Amino acid sequence: MNVFLVIVVAVLAGMVFVQCMAQKRRSSDLRYVSEKLGSIMANDTGERLMAFTGDKELMRLLNEINKVLEYRLKISQEHRKTEASMKKMLSNISHDLKTPLTVVLGYIETIRLDKNISNEDRSILLDRVENKAHEILELMNKFFDLAKLESGDREIPLTRVNMSEICQRNILGFYDILTSRGIEVCIDIPEYGIYVWGDEEALDRILSNLISNAIKYGSEGKVIGLSLRADDGFVYTDVWDRGKGIDELSKDRVFERMYTLEDSRNKRNQGSGLGLTITKRLVEKLNGEISLCSMPYDKTVFTFRLKRAVYHPS
Repeated sequence: MNVFLVIVVAVLAGMVFVQCMAQKRRSSDLRYVSEKLGSIMANDTGERLMAFTGDKELMRLLNEINKVLEYRLKISQEHRKTEASMKKMLSNISHDLKTPLTVVLGYIETIRLDKNISNEDRSILLDRVENKAHEILELMNKFFDLAKLESGDREIPLTRVNMSEICQRNILGFYDILTSRGIEVCIDIPEYGIYVWGDEEALDRILSNLISNAIKYGSEGKVIGLSLRADDGFVYTDVWDRGKGIDELSKDRVFERMYTLEDSRNKRNQGSGLGLTITKRLVEKLNGEISLCSMPYDKTVFTFRLKRAVYHPS
């Protein structure tokens, strides 16, 4: 009997010892997790928590914490990128507004101080002041448009729209400008209607921006084209030119705010760097996608894709 009691006590003592050691290991692991997590948060590093343990519950906890750390890192990186982008944008906005405003003030000062200025010269300077004022207003409108699109304040209802008519209307709107500059216009738009889910105002803005961009940067190729095509699910619109094109390093950046292709395009023709950004945001608002393919002096093509709206008569 005494031997049996001794064995029972020994077994119980062993179990208590094992539990104590397990508890000690878990406490040690939890202390490591706490200290490591505190270090990661304090130093804002991209590290992950690692612990070599057979405790399944603790491993499950570590996996969930690591998921939170990965999400936090992603948000932090996006925040830093956005912050840097906004700083650059504000700097460029300041520069882009300052330049025409300085010119306007110079013209006004000339008109005010030069008592001997002729009526003809005064009229010329006033015309220049007006043109610069319109330039400033247009730039500010672009900033406000982009801000509305990116903040989500601007909702665009989608309706069934005849893309063939919109393409024809927009290219005809630029036809006189193109022909006056000796630019050949290639139009490939089916005579029958091709319909998309979109918004006429947004589509006019998209096409106007893309055609203006082709004229500004691709007119040296003396050919600008607009084509429309479709498959069962989508409609594709191509605006292309045969100009200098866009280099590989710039292809992924042309849709960024304020990016004006300083190295790959003629600096004299640079705009605000907002046109293509606004275009991309509008395409995305229409649940579409936009892409770029460029072969210098062969073909530079901006293609945007929208969902096709097929008519099913009842």
